[in-house]
Formats: sequence, structure tokens, C-alpha cells
Amino acid sequence: MNRRAFLKCSAACAAGSSAVAAAAGTALAQQQPPPPPPVPKAGEQATPAAANAPQVVRRREFDFEIEIVEGKCGPHQAGQRFKYPDEKGKICEWLMDSMNGALRVLEYGGTMPWLYEGTPYQKVIDPKGLTTEFIRCPDPSRVVVAKISRRRS
Repeated sequence: MNRRAFLKCSAACAAGSSAVAAAAGTALAQQQPPPPPPVPKAGEQATPAAANAPQVVRRREFDFEIEIVEGKCGPHQAGQRFKYPDEKGKICEWLMDSMNGALRVLEYGGTMPWLYEGTPYQKVIDPKGLTTEFIRCPDPSRVVVAKISRRRS
């Protein structure tokens, strides 16, 4: 294809795409706004706007402790304990990142079903009391294992 034919083709394509964009804009402009909230009948009480708002899932109230149970690296050694989330900044970013998923599940009252039976990392799952989870740091040059303990407040 020579340059003149290419430019002619690209001009036609540009005109076509601007026509599509204009049509899309017209379609968006013609959309109907959402209907107003219903007006209460005589004798009924008006529903506050907050009642119609989406419900937010609240975290349950738990106390968390993170203990380094195995290994040693620059910032951590076995036996260290941290209150979560108060002392979150004292935990190495690699280890904290590996614990984030488990912490979210535990904060909202969930548990991971595996137990690691017969290993040093056997977990406790008690919905009414203590629940534990073990997480290993992903740093390939270290072997650091943290134990997350959750207790009801």
C-alpha cells in the first residue's frame, strides 16, 4: 500500500470512530435517571436515607498477637511478639505482606480449614476462643515463621 492510499484509509477510519463515539455519547445522554425514593403513605413513617444505604460489613472485635516462632533475620528472631494492628509497623514488609490474606480472613471471623496435623505448626481453631494460623516469610534466604493468634475481645 502506498502512502497516499494509507492516509486515505486512515482518514476514513478516524471519521468512522468519531461517529461511533458521538453515537455512544448520545446514548449515554438519553439514559433515564434513577427513580426518586417512594413517598410514605399517610400514617407511615418516612424511612431515613441511611436505611436504604448499602450495608457495610463490620469487623468483629478480636485481639491479635503475632509471634515469631522460628528463624532469625535482620528485623526478627524467635520469641518476638507484636500486637496487631498497633505494632504493625515493626514487622518486616515481606512477612507482613505474606500475613495480609490470613489476617483479613481472621479479622472478619473466618478460618482457614487446614490444620497441619502432626507438624510443629498444628493449628487451633476455636470460634469461641483462641484461633491460630502459621505463616512463613517468603524471603528465600531466611526461614522465619510467624504465628498469628486471634482471641475474642
